[in-house]
Amino acid sequence: MGGIELFTVVRVIGNNVVMVTGGKKGSEYVILGKGIGFGAKSGGTIASDDKRIEKLFRLEDQDQWSQAHHLLEEFDPQVLEITDQILNLIGQEFPGTLNDKVYLALPSHIQFTIYRIRKGMDIINPFLEETRISFPKEYDIAVRAAELISHAFHIEVPEDEIGFLTYHVYSAVSHVPVGHLVKASNVVGKLVKYIEEERKISFDRGSMDYVRLLMHLRFSVDRILNQEIHVDNPFAEQIRTKFPYEYDLATRLSAMMEQELGKKVLEAEVCFLAMHLYRLFTGRLQQKNQQPREES
Repeated sequence: MGGIELFTVVRVIGNNVVMVTGGKKGSEYVILGKGIGFGAKSGGTIASDDKRIEKLFRLEDQDQWSQAHHLLEEFDPQVLEITDQILNLIGQEFPGTLNDKVYLALPSHIQFTIYRIRKGMDIINPFLEETRISFPKEYDIAVRAAELISHAFHIEVPEDEIGFLTYHVYSAVSHVPVGHLVKASNVVGKLVKYIEEERKISFDRGSMDYVRLLMHLRFSVDRILNQEIHVDNPFAEQIRTKFPYEYDLATRLSAMMEQELGKKVLEAEVCFLAMHLYRLFTGRLQQKNQQPREES
């Protein structure tokens, strides 16, 4: 049975994150834990049995260690303080262990955002509406995070940036990389545009039709990227026979997803999409027929 190990503090990143060296292998680590950095100082020690330790991960090589050091040297201490407050907000709403990467990714993102706003650079988010609809709880936290940033740095955080902050909130609790989220949003946007062009329609971005389509496509893309989730559609043959046009469109959309995501789209997924498209188009047609005609 191993004894207690001691780690030497190299740098306090924030109240919840400390960089250390030591342990049995004398390696470099990042220690995560609520309040672990409070009162800690460079050169001090943290014991391996400290109850505040939630996660300890090793920086695998010298390049990774150097990159982390470089990032930390560049961080404004006030950015780290605000990051801690935002992480506390996330932890209150989503109990559990956060994604390790958020402790460096979020302050890096915030610092660059502050720089862009102060330089008058535009922040444009083409996925804002889709993000607000797909991640409502995370978006609410991002709104509060933006308020903290605005107040601390005397800047106005635009709504487009709130959408990007939402990705970091979702990534922190879901352990899904931000890059994955951006890719998924980009693919969903292309699919919606293709459907609109194919049907010569334009979705009202606030309508239930749009919300339902968006959510279906979002979940479909997530399932394709996370292929250990098995989907089965017992009505596949009936769908192919009864809804040939929608099935054909779903096949083309699935080919787009395969190309964009580099993943195979299962036949069951194609049929689910065809069924959703049928319901969508039928519902829109019924709504159109029910609209009162203008008197001549």
